[in-house]
Amino acid sequence: MSWFKRDRKAIESFADEDRRVLTEGLWIKCEGCREPVWKKDLEANVNVCPKCGFHYKITAYERIDLLLDEGWHEFDNTLRSTDPLKFKAAKAYKESIDALPARVGVRDAVVNAEGNLNGTRVVVSAMEYNFIGGSMGSVVGEKITRSVERALKENRPLIVVSCSGGARMQEGALSLMQMAKISAALALLDRKAVPYISILTNPTTGGVTASFAMLGDLNIAEPGALIGFAGPRVIEQTIRQKLPEGFQRAEFLVEHGMIDAIVSRKDLKTYIQTSLRLFKR
Repeated sequence: MSWFKRDRKAIESFADEDRRVLTEGLWIKCEGCREPVWKKDLEANVNVCPKCGFHYKITAYERIDLLLDEGWHEFDNTLRSTDPLKFKAAKAYKESIDALPARVGVRDAVVNAEGNLNGTRVVVSAMEYNFIGGSMGSVVGEKITRSVERALKENRPLIVVSCSGGARMQEGALSLMQMAKISAALALLDRKAVPYISILTNPTTGGVTASFAMLGDLNIAEPGALIGFAGPRVIEQTIRQKLPEGFQRAEFLVEHGMIDAIVSRKDLKTYIQTSLRLFKR
């Protein structure tokens, strides 16, 4: 007979919890090769997978930092969308455009900036995919047109970085009108022989592809970028033919003459600098 009874408790181990806390969020599975990638390695490699070269989306401000030297400045940053059609859906359009600036950090789906690219003064418009999928509404059309006009007035090369799902359906025909508006402005830029370089990133689709994204003096794409107007299923149903594998990827497009070059993100700034020198000649 025992004189006392000891309550047995399970041995507590904090090893798993500590490991989870220390490593949580530090690794991601690459969308390209499906291999684990250390996030710091990814960020150090300008958000390109060091194993397979998969290019992750980056924000408009990150894009501008990548292309321009220190000291660039933003312009037309006070413009913001309204709800001209009083668009009705499960979630009101006005709610989205009112809430997104605080969460995303931009007032609409494009950021305009002016600065130096390795010493050459340029005007840049970079699209922000986190703002309603980078869709092109009235404000996007107006801001890109203002960039064109600034480049025209100051005789500076224009660079537009596209990352968009196309026209913004919540603004209906008003969004489609931006295609013609920007294209007409670019025609004036072409008439004055001011260089326009278009950079197509993943994805560039819809009305953006059908207008300014494909009108550059030089059309450059990032590796693996999805570029097209309509989706593959719509095209197959229309032409009643099976489409070739990867026909809307940058590699297929450059092979068939739709774009001029595919350039990795880390080489983009140098490539554009070289191109602008050739334009000057």
